[in-house]
Amino acid sequence: MCLAQQTRRASLFKKLTVVLSGKHQQPYMVNTGSKDIYIQRVSLETAREDQDYLAVEEPLEISLLITQAGVEAERKLSVTMRTPGDDIALATGFLFTEGIVHSPAQIAGVRQLPSDPNRICIVLAENFVPELSGMERNFYTTSSCGVCGKSSVEAVRTVSAYQLERQRFELEKQVLFGLPQALRKQQALFAQTGGLHASALFTPDGTLLQLAEDVGRHNALDKLLGKAFQSDKMPLSNSILLLSGRASFELIQKAAMAGIPIVASVGAPSSLAVALAQEHAMILMGFVKEKGCNVYSGMDRISWCK
Repeated sequence: MCLAQQTRRASLFKKLTVVLSGKHQQPYMVNTGSKDIYIQRVSLETAREDQDYLAVEEPLEISLLITQAGVEAERKLSVTMRTPGDDIALATGFLFTEGIVHSPAQIAGVRQLPSDPNRICIVLAENFVPELSGMERNFYTTSSCGVCGKSSVEAVRTVSAYQLERQRFELEKQVLFGLPQALRKQQALFAQTGGLHASALFTPDGTLLQLAEDVGRHNALDKLLGKAFQSDKMPLSNSILLLSGRASFELIQKAAMAGIPIVASVGAPSSLAVALAQEHAMILMGFVKEKGCNVYSGMDRISWCK
């Protein structure tokens, strides 16, 4: 980077820092990016309680405050699923990369209340009106994908037509721990590319029912559930959903919409995913591998076969 570029970047950074520390900014609550939780660690020999840590996932609603001729109007723009922290950078970076603002001078300040850290309002400079006509679709961005249509925190959660019962399931450890390997053997596209996510439906005894792959984990699950929907197999009340990656909020939400009682993931769940699984009486397991797994929700409704 040349000296002129470094000088210009330093000037812009200083200007932005001054702008964001102006009169419009409210005290900001710094949220931790992790959350501790008590879980059940299960191996072939034992099942014991232990402490674990989850990456926090929470919705952040981003809005704009536009002032014209002294009249203020707030416009809800986006809800993004994120790990709390650096929310101001996240919001301003989003506005810049979407072409809504082009200069720090177009931002007069930020409003974010300690009592409501999941909402942030970007105060635009007076009489600056961004071009939003091409963005009438409201942005909804998750930690792993982008889906249009949600413009408020309240709209993040969807309502399932299927109410999960708090039923018990008898599971065999070796069958459950073998599901990721069974999935991998059937992932034709992954074998070719090494870069695809997968979602699969199994019966409690380990029989593979359906598999879908995609570069986006949300797309893979949508494909899987779309096939079941087209075949009129909803709700999937006697199925285990296996995710090839981590279990995030939107994937648990999709599973709840399909009436799936058990979700197992190769990776970790987020805090909001665990909360949603508990809310829907869903059994949620993470870090499923050959020798064990962690049970984050519904551990009292599992009977392990001997």
